[in-house]
Amino acid sequence: MHSISADPANSHYTPRIHPALTSFADEVCGTLARLFAYVMTLALLGIGGVALWEQLPDAAAMDPSAKDASFKDAWTLADRSSRAFAVSQFDPHGKTETYEIFRHPQGGRRDVFQWSGTDKKPVAELEIYRPGAELNHAGPAIAEIAARMDPAGVRELEAAGLIDSKFGTVTLLRLTSGTEPARSCLGFTKRASDPNIRISGWSCQGGNLPARRAAISCMLNRLTLLGTGNDPKLAELFARAELRRGDCATSAMPALSADWLTGSDNPQLRGAF
Repeated sequence: MHSISADPANSHYTPRIHPALTSFADEVCGTLARLFAYVMTLALLGIGGVALWEQLPDAAAMDPSAKDASFKDAWTLADRSSRAFAVSQFDPHGKTETYEIFRHPQGGRRDVFQWSGTDKKPVAELEIYRPGAELNHAGPAIAEIAARMDPAGVRELEAAGLIDSKFGTVTLLRLTSGTEPARSCLGFTKRASDPNIRISGWSCQGGNLPARRAAISCMLNRLTLLGTGNDPKLAELFARAELRRGDCATSAMPALSADWLTGSDNPQLRGAF
């Protein structure tokens, strides 16, 4: 019986992959590599987008001018709103008085008095601000007063002493630099928490510092309430204030010499805000 010997050709056989299979495997590997690169690119773009989004609030906070502009643009003149305040028997040397009411979509209201001379240039302003939900987005009160005192100048104020009024002690301010007419003006601000109200403004009335202080005190003492708008706390605030109201000729002058805290120059209180 003859044994079958192995075929020499078969004994040295090396398995080979078909070229079509090799090409398919290469395509799969290439597709997976491209897909991975695509996914990684999307992930990097997503991370970059999140980082940029997180930086947007900081950028807005670093640009106060843009923030102030957007905040001011939200206020609209309310022509049909009823007048809520008056400054009775206050005649700043024949100046023209205007009264405007501004409202904010989030509930705030600003009642603004402005007195101008014969050249139409403002010489005094008084604002009663009753904030709504927009208060958290408003700029600092000091910066607002500085901008109203000298729109084209600097926005920094320093303390200029205190005066007394029927609303209590009122803080006085003045510009740290700028033109001499603007420097001679005095700003003021008074805040009450219940009800939430801020009375502020500025005045250039008077030939010297004591006279300008007296003019502001007189303005505040003559501020009266015409309508509460269903706000009993506001009515109570003005009712209590009326009990303290003094005469314009004497209400401000004793405070000028009472002590160093309310002296006419107040050098110890100076300092930029």
